Amino acid sequence: MTLLIIAYLGGALTILSPCILPILPFVFARSGQPFVRSTLPMLAGMAATFAAVATLAAVGGSWAIHANEYGRLAAIVLLAVFGVSLISPRIASAISQPVVDLGNRMLNTAGKPGAAPTAASSLILGIATGLLWAPCAGPILGLVLTGAALQGANLETTFLLAAYAAGAATSLAIALAVGGKIFAGMKRSLGVSERIRQALGVAVLAGVATIAFDLDTGLLARLSYASTTSFEQAVLDRLQVKQNAAQSTEVASNGAMAISDAAGSFHANLPIEGPAPSLNGADEWLNSPPLDLKQLRGKVVLVDFWTYSCINCIRTTPFVRAWAEKYKDQGLVVIGVHAPEFAFEQKIDNVKKAVSDFKIGYPVAIDNDYKIWRAFDNSYWPAHYLIDADGQIRYHHFGEGNYRQTEQAIQDLLREAGANASASAPVTPDAKGAEAGPDLKNIRSDETYLGYTRATNFASRENVNADAPREYSVGQPDLNEWGLLGTWTVGAEQATLDKPNGRIAYRFSARDLHLVLGPGTAGKPVRFQVKIDGKAPGDSHGADTDSDGNGTVTSTRLYQLVRQSGDVEVRTFEIRFLDPGVEAYAFTFG
Repeated sequence: MTLLIIAYLGGALTILSPCILPILPFVFARSGQPFVRSTLPMLAGMAATFAAVATLAAVGGSWAIHANEYGRLAAIVLLAVFGVSLISPRIASAISQPVVDLGNRMLNTAGKPGAAPTAASSLILGIATGLLWAPCAGPILGLVLTGAALQGANLETTFLLAAYAAGAATSLAIALAVGGKIFAGMKRSLGVSERIRQALGVAVLAGVATIAFDLDTGLLARLSYASTTSFEQAVLDRLQVKQNAAQSTEVASNGAMAISDAAGSFHANLPIEGPAPSLNGADEWLNSPPLDLKQLRGKVVLVDFWTYSCINCIRTTPFVRAWAEKYKDQGLVVIGVHAPEFAFEQKIDNVKKAVSDFKIGYPVAIDNDYKIWRAFDNSYWPAHYLIDADGQIRYHHFGEGNYRQTEQAIQDLLREAGANASASAPVTPDAKGAEAGPDLKNIRSDETYLGYTRATNFASRENVNADAPREYSVGQPDLNEWGLLGTWTVGAEQATLDKPNGRIAYRFSARDLHLVLGPGTAGKPVRFQVKIDGKAPGDSHGADTDSDGNGTVTSTRLYQLVRQSGDVEVRTFEIRFLDPGVEAYAFTFG
């Protein structure tokens, strides 16, 4: 129910986004019509169509996107007829008779004067409008679509998308009610209903032209994306705070908080969250034969959900390694559960290499089908779950940080299990490169995806041509904007370079800049050169570049390309690939 409320609020906030502007003329064109027979069916059709198309987009891949293009074309034609007939019934009558008859029945703008609109005609108009509705993908819609990608097609995804669409329809209905009163006043005082109708027709045609030339997803999306995103993120943060406040599972006990019974046995002051689910369903186990929690009774188990290109997971790994080594003789068993975010992370050989590169010696379950992920009802990378000697979950923590509390919880549960795990100083791993902790006070840039499914703040002059090569160019991007230069094919998850000397530019503000890169299907190394503000990085080069900015993509993973050595300032990053074939997935910062 909470997610449904969040989705509904996210949809309601869509009215504040510029991506809704092309739709407003179609909505206001129904002002003054009966609500039940005209407005309500139109909004219902628009919401239902968006929910259906978004469901397909979430789980259906590129075929659904191309299928939607045909629907988009049909909607543009239909609404163009609507706009022309609003301007002049004579022009509408001059169109072929079948089209005029359909337009008269659907739109009530030609034919018999004063004819009342039908619910069916308004519903069809709403369906056409819904095909053109492409809300800016803020955090709330992103949460819904990411969940769909991880969990597969299900009714929950459709309900969440329907709630999102219903929220947007509600805000549009309010706008229509206000707009209707304004228009009614104008009609009473000025008697210019015919001019109003014609002005609406011009607005509709302008909206159709805007959408037909992709200005709705290009120019309009750049106007104020950040403002809508901040509203949506505030909703998520507020609800997350309330949820965390209701839980006390992240507070480990210390010596004073622990409880001892009359016999002197130790009981950790950690609540029982419930029995730990099974670890069955892994595709393969690394560093160990398959493990089962039943055979681990008597041990304290730390389950670490991670994926190898996730920067937050990478920065957590040194602590998990250190805990596994420090407490292995006292009864701690660490199990990494690798649940992939990108398709390339499903390749077991890639995971094996990452386990070797990160020097992970504890058991790792490869959970490509998210069976263990779903059994724990998990939603985060990284996520840590502590299981006591009786098989009960006693503690969890999501994301980076909280290392001291997590280690204290490990010590408490080991003591509770009978181990001689007296309190000791927490581990302080010597983390280098991308594993080093972030400079939180100076981060002003967020994770940014390059695939069209989740891409935001795209600043190239050309709009994305999904799954097809296109020549791109970019000027000077603003803060947190990025663009492609050269011939690229933008796919659902990544952008692939088709010709040599392609570039990516990003205006960022953070100490560290990372980019997830791969050599592509050919597997050939791809040479690259990094520049910061047009110059070689010098002392500000990352772990995967030298002072001249040179580096090579040899495997699909996260590459640290920049670590600012002095004061952290807003910089323009540019990477030029000397060879074709590179795949670029996501920027992260630290």
